[in-house]
Amino acid sequence: MKIMVIVAHPNLENSRANRALMQQAKQNTNGNVDIRDLYKEYPDWNIDIEREQQLILQYDRVVFQFPFYWYSCPPLLKKWFDDVLTFGWAFGPEGNSLRGKEFMLATTAAGLEQGYRAGGDNWYTASELLRPIQATLNRCKVNYLPAFVAYNVDRISDEVLQAEAHRYADQVLAPAIVESRY
Repeated sequence: MKIMVIVAHPNLENSRANRALMQQAKQNTNGNVDIRDLYKEYPDWNIDIEREQQLILQYDRVVFQFPFYWYSCPPLLKKWFDDVLTFGWAFGPEGNSLRGKEFMLATTAAGLEQGYRAGGDNWYTASELLRPIQATLNRCKVNYLPAFVAYNVDRISDEVLQAEAHRYADQVLAPAIVESRY
């Protein structure tokens, strides 16, 4: 299986958690995963739509890794979705290019896991808050895999962060646990 991880962090060099996840994915995957840094590739925010579409077609699974920003993804990743997932290519009557491909979200949150539940500090689970992105991907007829979420990333120890990074790499490589809808 060919897997691509698209990391979307505006300041990856200063991100302890997202760097750790990305580095572990590189180490644990024995070269089976290609990792791209969206902010490094597009510092001017001029996304090469055709290039991105051609890249996606080469992979069976695409993982979007990002920090949780105001209950969503960073703005360049949102722009990537808006620009790359075009009508007639990714969705719509003729938009079947992504049909059956696997997509996964991986995010890091500063808050505690118990804060992401009904009645918690954030009122909703991370899964519920990621639903707009999931709905976008579902519209593209992809197989949406369970999201990976690392919590409390600003305060966890190096040991716990490494354990989370190993869990992340394992989930990126894991066989799909959902049946194809398409």
